[in-house]
Amino acid sequence: MPQNSGTSRGTSRRGILFGGAAVSATAFLTACTSNEPAGKDSQATNNQPAADDKPGKKVTIGFAGPQADHGWLNAINVNARERAKKYSDVTLDITEGSNDTATQIGQIQTLINKKVDVLVILPTDGKALTQVGLAAMKAGIPVVNLDRVFASQQALRCYVGGDNYGMGLNAGHYIGEQLKDKPNAKVIELAGVDSLELTKLRTQGFDDALKNYPNIKKVARQSADFTVESGQAKMAQLLQAQSQFDALWNHDDDQGVGALRAIAQAGRKDFLMVGGAGAKAAMDAIKADKGVLKATVLYPPTMSASAIDLARALGQGKGVGGMAELEIPASVTLYSAVVTKENVDQYLPQGFS
Repeated sequence: MPQNSGTSRGTSRRGILFGGAAVSATAFLTACTSNEPAGKDSQATNNQPAADDKPGKKVTIGFAGPQADHGWLNAINVNARERAKKYSDVTLDITEGSNDTATQIGQIQTLINKKVDVLVILPTDGKALTQVGLAAMKAGIPVVNLDRVFASQQALRCYVGGDNYGMGLNAGHYIGEQLKDKPNAKVIELAGVDSLELTKLRTQGFDDALKNYPNIKKVARQSADFTVESGQAKMAQLLQAQSQFDALWNHDDDQGVGALRAIAQAGRKDFLMVGGAGAKAAMDAIKADKGVLKATVLYPPTMSASAIDLARALGQGKGVGGMAELEIPASVTLYSAVVTKENVDQYLPQGFS
């Protein structure tokens, strides 16, 4: 590609990345220097077009994520692909997916070299992939960082993710409300991978919620690794060590499949269980209401669809419908709703397999 084309491309990117600040500064200066009296006609307005379903400027979105070896991660890929198909002006260039950091960095570098318009990256490891995010931004390609956050704000234009602390908080409050009238109630926790920041946040939120219920004490915690096998093994250990407890919070519905197997094998039915993430199998069990699983706290894989929406808006230089600002937000955090028998039908269409 000729050098001047690359320069023009970089300039247009900077307009997308920093245009909002420039416009805001101009508006501020106009307001300060204007001789017009303040009145309703001088109120700030936003005439910037918002992204919608109507075809617009064509946008190529590069998408890179980990290997889909987990139900939630597979749902991330499915949601991204389905959302991109919705738009006739979007081309999605999606990588094969890898859990190897070096491989994923290479895949993203290839997308940078292809000069895609926007990148959506769910890193295998946010800290390890920060440099490639910085490289994309320096190349003028805005990055939508999905779920696992980069170590530097300069490596991304927008973050889209779930609320891990909120997951724990809402799980704790749900359990607390169920047990608030029970003296000396006991709860246990089956966590995810302890080395991940998201696991620490989920536990912190859970513990903070339980502080509101002085009658409840967390008596045990085990960490698994988001797999059926680890869920079954760790749950069996918890059941053996704890002859009596009133509630269990499990961080992840995939490892919850194994946990439920261990519970069935032990013949235990004397407590309630709350899951995490929002798998369809968990929602089906909640709806049937024949076992210990009474609720799951969402960590929506639909976040990848939202990331595609925002990437398209970035590529087209548009804002977000329903918001006054000229640019898309710098961060979008999705709410972790509690799915119970009472509202499960509302959330079943979003359940992942």
